[in-house]
Amino acid sequence: MDDGRIGGVATARYARKKEAILAAATAILNRQGVRGMTLADVAAKVGLITTSVTYYYRKKDDLAAACFMRGLERFDAMIGQAADQPDPAARLRKFIELYLDLNRRVRLGEATPLISFTEIKALKEPMRTSVTAAFNDLFRRVRGFFEGPTFEALEKRERNARTHLLLEQVFWSGTWLRRYDLDDYDRVRDKIFDILVGGLAAPGQAWAPAPLPDPTPGDGEELESRETFLVAATRLINQRGYRGASVEDISAALNVTKGSFYHHHDDKDALVVECFQRTFAVTRKSQVDARALTQNSWGQLSSATAALVAYQLSDHGPLLRASSLGALPTEIRHEMTEGYDLGSRRFAAMISDGIADGSVRPVDAIIAAHMINSMLNAAASLGTWLPGVERDEAAQLFARPLLMGVFAK
Repeated sequence: MDDGRIGGVATARYARKKEAILAAATAILNRQGVRGMTLADVAAKVGLITTSVTYYYRKKDDLAAACFMRGLERFDAMIGQAADQPDPAARLRKFIELYLDLNRRVRLGEATPLISFTEIKALKEPMRTSVTAAFNDLFRRVRGFFEGPTFEALEKRERNARTHLLLEQVFWSGTWLRRYDLDDYDRVRDKIFDILVGGLAAPGQAWAPAPLPDPTPGDGEELESRETFLVAATRLINQRGYRGASVEDISAALNVTKGSFYHHHDDKDALVVECFQRTFAVTRKSQVDARALTQNSWGQLSSATAALVAYQLSDHGPLLRASSLGALPTEIRHEMTEGYDLGSRRFAAMISDGIADGSVRPVDAIIAAHMINSMLNAAASLGTWLPGVERDEAAQLFARPLLMGVFAK
């Protein structure tokens, strides 16, 4: 019987169908997550019946895991090419160049979509363990960018922090690169590289962020109860993803019944919106408090970013990761995206003012603001890569490398 294989080697037709299935599943995963993807949806997208897809992948999680593994293989190939460069800066530049070239080809329809790795945690076992192990291998290879004689002064946890920072900058850039024409990509590559290597501080500016007031919203017993509710929900959604955190899970984490949950929220979307609004409020408060400091714009910028990174590891942290945006209904997603854009514009304004007063290097303020937002998002999972990291050291380990340069000692 012809099963699409000859002598155990996939025929060209078999391989093409398999690639089409992976590409379709990747697009659906990015939009709907592991729990939201169905084999029927994938089959419909490639013009097959569901049983035809199960010939290639028996279960949904098998297919999702294959998508993640394919994505990791693509990144591993880029890291391998970058690793051949002669010095750390050249390796970093090559990695950014390769990623932007791949992103360009995806937008042109010449390459299949890039997978978002935020949903790995939503996989069932044993796939989750195997994919996580492969991701950890990738992480270690990127950490090689920060190893060798040049980085002897850095502890392993410092190298881990910078590796996490670099990977998240690349992963997150896909969300804002869409705002640029493909003709602008070479310039974007140069600006990203310049910021990662040179940081934002002008010569003579030190890393000495000032403490800011607690930006937690609200006051009073009722608001404190609400804050406890939102913090618990935010943590669960960050851990399991929007679709991975069910109403039952959230209710159990809060020690309330489903009926009590629905008494406060019409549905899970309403809860996620409130978590996002809290995130925007905390960010805005820190930015406003920083702007009130009697320091130059560099001092204000570094104080705001340091405070927000530290907040991620506080009793009231973390803030809701932007990865939850993709699963929201379109009309809600647009409104929440605007909330992130407002925060980016405030950072861009601080950077522009710093360039004007000479305290910040002349960089692309908009790209730099996107990169700060990426760093703040990534800080929510800093404990994964730096177990036991304390709140008072988080900014030094994670915000400083972006603002002073990832190769700075």
